[in-house]
Amino acid sequence: MSRAREFTDGLRDAVPICLGYIAVSFAFGIQAVLSGLTVFEASLLSLLNVTSAGQFAGLGVMTAGGSYIELAMVQLVINLRYALMSAAISQKLDSSVGLGHRMGIAYGMTDEIFGISAARKGKLSPFYSYGAILISVFGWVLGTFLGAYSGQILPGRLISALGIALYGMFVAIVVPVVKEDRNILIAVLAGIALSTVFYFAPVLKDISGGMRIIIVTVLIAGAAALIFPDIPEDDRE
Repeated sequence: MSRAREFTDGLRDAVPICLGYIAVSFAFGIQAVLSGLTVFEASLLSLLNVTSAGQFAGLGVMTAGGSYIELAMVQLVINLRYALMSAAISQKLDSSVGLGHRMGIAYGMTDEIFGISAARKGKLSPFYSYGAILISVFGWVLGTFLGAYSGQILPGRLISALGIALYGMFVAIVVPVVKEDRNILIAVLAGIALSTVFYFAPVLKDISGGMRIIIVTVLIAGAAALIFPDIPEDDRE
């Protein structure tokens, strides 16, 4: 298959991702403006980062006045899964694919692009990934720009109301999963409880917001991995 065909296939398959990204990043754009970023800064952040959870967490660290080290650690913990996804996708690449192409694919390796890339039959062409990344990142940045720009011109009350979309998005992501898996429900409730303790308990509440995110994430994820290991179906009796 030609490079042009692979590229257009990537564009086509990622159109639904693009539309979904516009909706989610619109909420991020609003939140970014409320946190003190300009429209340009918010859009540039989305272009360079391309990760919803990482960007929202990063805003929390910046708003709380966290250090660069805290910001880097938060991004490392939250986005570590992308390294695993990239390692998995690398197995679908031909051995002739060079480091430059592999780095280009890694830049846009989000959960959704990983999904369509993993489902692609046969070897994965870098140009398929480029098409998917181009349209997806366009939607992510466009949504951020529209949200940030709207945050500057819309009335304050309306902006506050639209800011609720952020929490609605997280609820929409979490609820369907916890309804299907009791272990995830327990992990989510434990995370909420531990976050509450860190927010109100003496001494612990003095820890910066960014560091609290890191500690809670590592503790809950580590405990869940030990208590509820993911056993392959072939090994289950």
